[in-house]
Amino acid sequence: MENPAPPTAAQIESPMKLSVIIPVYNEASTIVQVIDAVRHCGVPDLEIIVVNDHSTDGTGEVLDRLPPSADLKIFHHPVNKGKGAGIRTAQSHVTGDVVIIQDADLEYSPREFVAMLRPIEENLADAVFGSRYSGREILVDSFWHYMGNKMLTTFSNICSNLHLTDMETCYKMIRADIFKDMTLECNRFGFEPEITAKLAKGKVRIYEVPIAYSARAFDEGKKIGWKDGLAALWFIFKYNFLE
Repeated sequence: MENPAPPTAAQIESPMKLSVIIPVYNEASTIVQVIDAVRHCGVPDLEIIVVNDHSTDGTGEVLDRLPPSADLKIFHHPVNKGKGAGIRTAQSHVTGDVVIIQDADLEYSPREFVAMLRPIEENLADAVFGSRYSGREILVDSFWHYMGNKMLTTFSNICSNLHLTDMETCYKMIRADIFKDMTLECNRFGFEPEITAKLAKGKVRIYEVPIAYSARAFDEGKKIGWKDGLAALWFIFKYNFLE
């Protein structure tokens, strides 16, 4: 993720406050860069809520060394609980009008926030998904990761009657009143199919916006694996039909 360009006049018109939740586990080398990128995303009114999920690589110490700032809230889990648990911890601390989840690595760029926020600002959408597979250039992903994502997205679409191209995207931007009213359960990566199913059941208006994506390999620290993919199939079925 290169240093973001300064926001243009067209980028700084938003009247909405954006809450950016960053669940983080063992990302000491990137977390400061990600926080800085969020601060320079082009949305003028935002808060950053970081939840350190009991990292063991010094992430907590890196966060504790950051100077106090009105736009930054930091929480630490005493034990490792998972991405979904980190999002739940942040849920009650959201004060913005709109919420988005930001991974603590360098795969997703906060420069996409401005374009994603626009349909919500214009009252065209209640939630906006940033799609990695809807027509823009991307860094070529591995075949099996791509196919796994397409399989999960297709199964989710069948169960929810949505027509998404990227259900598993991290970038899900949601009106805060909807997000804070949700009862979330999943602790790990099951958060993605869970929240997608609950948005579909709530009949909210969902837009997709194409985003850039820089895929990370497993030897570079990627954490989601095939077991999470199998679990996602169960969560798609559970939250569409059993809840």
